[in-house]
Amino acid sequence: MKIIAVVLLFLLLLVIAKSMFFSFRAQNPADYSGTGPQFSLPDHLNGEILSEGLIFGPNGKMTNSFVARMVGEWDGQTGTLSEDFTYSNGKQQSRKWFLTLGEGNSFTATADDIIGEARGIISGSTVKMEYRIVLPEDSGGHVLDVTDWLYLTRDGAIMNKSELRKFGLKVAELVATMRPDPNAAK
Repeated sequence: MKIIAVVLLFLLLLVIAKSMFFSFRAQNPADYSGTGPQFSLPDHLNGEILSEGLIFGPNGKMTNSFVARMVGEWDGQTGTLSEDFTYSNGKQQSRKWFLTLGEGNSFTATADDIIGEARGIISGSTVKMEYRIVLPEDSGGHVLDVTDWLYLTRDGAIMNKSELRKFGLKVAELVATMRPDPNAAK
């Protein structure tokens, strides 16, 4: 019986170590400090933006896709990012982020469905943001912990990957692209 308990404990420690050191969550902004081009929230989250993405459930299968029209506007150190999502299941959702640049490449953000403040850091060509989100009631109304990474590519496209967790377990993943809307009025 003791051998089984030791083996189970060892396996649990392996799972925890993998999650902490060999996974999406193991990334650190310092890992990207020397990368370029340099991400600038006022430059790269400004104007009309088109986003297309996929949402994956806890089993890794795609559960939904979306197209989002976004508009970023900045006035000095503060900005807004309005998002209008249309999902493949026909649902629509709007969110407006209120962003404030801080010291040392940090920033904060708030939105109606975010608990407290999202905290972010810009490092090289990346942005990492962490926050707690409340899902809409028709999606269960769950409170999830989100780790959101944005990666700026050389051609100006932004790749977004997010993990959503409940009680430390991954329950969803989002992968999306963001780029200036080619249909925006010039």
